[in-house]
Amino acid sequence: MVTPLAGIVVVDLSKVLSGPFASQQLIDLGAEVWKIEHPRSGDDTRSFGPPFQGEESAYFLSVNRGKKSVAIDLKAKAGLELALSMIDRADVVLENFRPGSAERLGLGPAALHARKPSLVTLALRGYGSNGDPEYSDRGGYDAVLQAASGLMSITGAPDGPPSRVGVAIADLLLGLYGAQGILAALFARERTGLGTHIEVAMQDAVGAILTYQAGAYFATGESPPRLGDAHPSICPYQSFECRDGRLMVAVGTDKQFRNLMTLLGRPEAANDPRFQTNPARVAHRAPLIEMLEGIFRTDSVASWDHRLKEVGIPAGPILSVAEALEHPHFRARGTVLEHQHPTAGVVRTMGSPVRFDGVLNRDISAPPRLGAHTREVLEGALGFSASEVSSLAERGVIGVLPG
Repeated sequence: MVTPLAGIVVVDLSKVLSGPFASQQLIDLGAEVWKIEHPRSGDDTRSFGPPFQGEESAYFLSVNRGKKSVAIDLKAKAGLELALSMIDRADVVLENFRPGSAERLGLGPAALHARKPSLVTLALRGYGSNGDPEYSDRGGYDAVLQAASGLMSITGAPDGPPSRVGVAIADLLLGLYGAQGILAALFARERTGLGTHIEVAMQDAVGAILTYQAGAYFATGESPPRLGDAHPSICPYQSFECRDGRLMVAVGTDKQFRNLMTLLGRPEAANDPRFQTNPARVAHRAPLIEMLEGIFRTDSVASWDHRLKEVGIPAGPILSVAEALEHPHFRARGTVLEHQHPTAGVVRTMGSPVRFDGVLNRDISAPPRLGAHTREVLEGALGFSASEVSSLAERGVIGVLPG
């Protein structure tokens, strides 16, 4: 199994979604992640539910596979010293505290790099540490940042209110960009021997994916409208109601459009000046879509899907989450991972889409119970004796699982 980050140790001080999702990317690439959690409350997402599996929330289980949970009270002097000792043995430290919190704890990047110049540090923020002072000290919350980035304004039905994306996309993008930054910094360290500090702001991360929608504004000076599931620059490129459900159809070229019109029994429409080219179809979207809606209603999703596939037109049914995750193609690719958890039983998580030589890294353990690895890391990596660990646990500095 190719694990490019084998030997890399990450101290993860983050919680909830953006940071844990970032460190899960590193786990999937072979790193070892020490997840520091409060001894009593743990990561906030442990209580985000229902649903729960055993003692754990499905939310927590979804983004924490393979990590080692080390339960430490960072506000206790002895706890902070333990965390710093762990950092001394690490390559990467990441956090998504509120602005200023890491510095107040003595875990800010300046202090950590003075202690260990080769360290790579990542701070995940809502709005970033510079810029407008009114925003730089605010925390980052997915729904608020989806709104503040412009993403919500283009999401939803044309005649309905703006809508947030169905997952916490701002948090997840923040984690992905954060992991990307860490990988680049580790690569640079191979040449220089020095670490660096990385900051990624959620507003910037969501703004970055506006891409062609931002380009449309830059080109015209006008904000793009909401179009439901239609595309602003390609037509037809949206879902259609069929006899028994909805089908997504993506006609990306003029050749595909001609094939579509022939299949639908309307070859003359391909020569209509209003529809001959994609720019013309976008300009005359309404009459074209009205015609297509009437035709697609005459047959089933499965029938249309099969017929469109035969003439090379991308299309597919709109699946529920359950239908998508149980899809035979997902199963054939092994995208869903299974882990044996001590209290939750069999836990399934979505594997990384990254494959090396066609192989998915499946050698990853279940998401950890709170404090499951405190004793292992303190005794094995830091050299504490069993009695010293027990004493710290009795004082409430750390949390350990019994047994």
